[in-house]
Amino acid sequence: MSSVVQDNRAATSGPAPSYDAEQYRPGRPVTDWEPENELFWKSIGRRVAHRNLWIAVPALLVAFVVWQVWSVTATNLKDVGFGFSTSQLFWLTAIPGLTGGTARIFYTFLGPRIGQRRFTALSTVVLIVPLIWLGIAIQNPATPYGVMVAIAALCGIGGANFASSLANIGFFFPKAKKGSATGINGGLGNLGVSVVQLLTPIVITFSTIAIGSAQHKADGTPVHLQNAAFVWVPVLLVLAAVAWFGQNDLKVASTPFSKQKVIFTRKHNWVMTWLYVGTFGSFIGFAAALPMLIKTTFPDYSVATYAWMGPAVGALARWAGGWVADKLGGARVTILSFVGMAASIIGVISFLPTGADTGDFHGFFFCFLAAFFFSGIGNGSTFRQIPVIFRSTHLKGLTEGTPEYARALKQSEMESGAVTGFTSAVAAYGFFFIPALFGSVAVTSAMWGFVAFYASCTLVTWWFYARKGAEAPS
Repeated sequence: MSSVVQDNRAATSGPAPSYDAEQYRPGRPVTDWEPENELFWKSIGRRVAHRNLWIAVPALLVAFVVWQVWSVTATNLKDVGFGFSTSQLFWLTAIPGLTGGTARIFYTFLGPRIGQRRFTALSTVVLIVPLIWLGIAIQNPATPYGVMVAIAALCGIGGANFASSLANIGFFFPKAKKGSATGINGGLGNLGVSVVQLLTPIVITFSTIAIGSAQHKADGTPVHLQNAAFVWVPVLLVLAAVAWFGQNDLKVASTPFSKQKVIFTRKHNWVMTWLYVGTFGSFIGFAAALPMLIKTTFPDYSVATYAWMGPAVGALARWAGGWVADKLGGARVTILSFVGMAASIIGVISFLPTGADTGDFHGFFFCFLAAFFFSGIGNGSTFRQIPVIFRSTHLKGLTEGTPEYARALKQSEMESGAVTGFTSAVAAYGFFFIPALFGSVAVTSAMWGFVAFYASCTLVTWWFYARKGAEAPS
């Protein structure tokens, strides 16, 4: 019925534990999980971990699609007769960030408690509700603004999936692989931003897949904005089913909130939250705001042609950031990312229109691509730092192989998972604040504020994690 994997490290401390391969089959709850045990990892763990990872990636990608669908939908509303102001459109873009960030806080602690398989399936299938509502409402230009706000708020729940997904996936991998694994999960999941911005302008032109009535632009061109929502409904159903039947729940990761809440007393939880606001908060906020920023600042250039490129660069760079951080150390790479982001935004400022100067779109766009690239690098490196920081803090002075070491290791894994989710929750508010800021104050003033913030993040990273004698080198 089963194959047995023996932990040869246990020879000195008694009988070696055995692992029943049956419990690692798709859909089964897993009670024994030792990713740091090389024999277990090579024979069983690696295969199971990667199966769970590659099921999680597309589910997270489409969740990001739902979260970001308003970033491109808002740019089309005026064209088909909706009478919303530019400020109102920026707010519609921003609102999913507010609900997404808030829901992430709950998902952070619920995800590991419920389990990767069940939570991925359930959190994926519920996203069908706001998509169907959006597809219906967007066909009528008389739909009240308040209804659109409610739909945008519900779409924001898609962003919460990131917190539970990253917190859960991290438990599957050993320390040496965590940066790469979370980089793949987060980076390819983040590609949902580019996917929705790239595909939406295409699918809204397809009458053959349209359900409901067409809308018409001022020149009479028919479009089907509802396609941007309806096309993802069957995809979500399939992904939820695949997660339900193909993933596993790790019982060792199941921890009640009463134990997870200890992270609120940990200084490095708050420090890393500050840094991740700088990396992911910038990535997701810029991704949400860029389409409207292009449309209002450089109206002669196509949003559909350019907007998706920045998030794609940032998402792929996240993967690279996690891998490089595993090799060189997370703190060094994080400092590089903040310096690069500050320099990139100064470049963006220099190419913006001022007075009679119409600005330079290509310089503006290239510098924005650089900002996305460095934010993605930082996204990967900060998530590599978190488990290293908590592991070294808890294991300091302990001897490997002792019961105290084992307990401390388990505690560090639990806390790093919770911190990963919590930092991502707070950083997700960047999706709300950056578009809202662009809709409320001058773009140039907002940009200089970002530069100052990145300078503070650079100093914080150096002081706590990178300088000689830092308290938690990572």
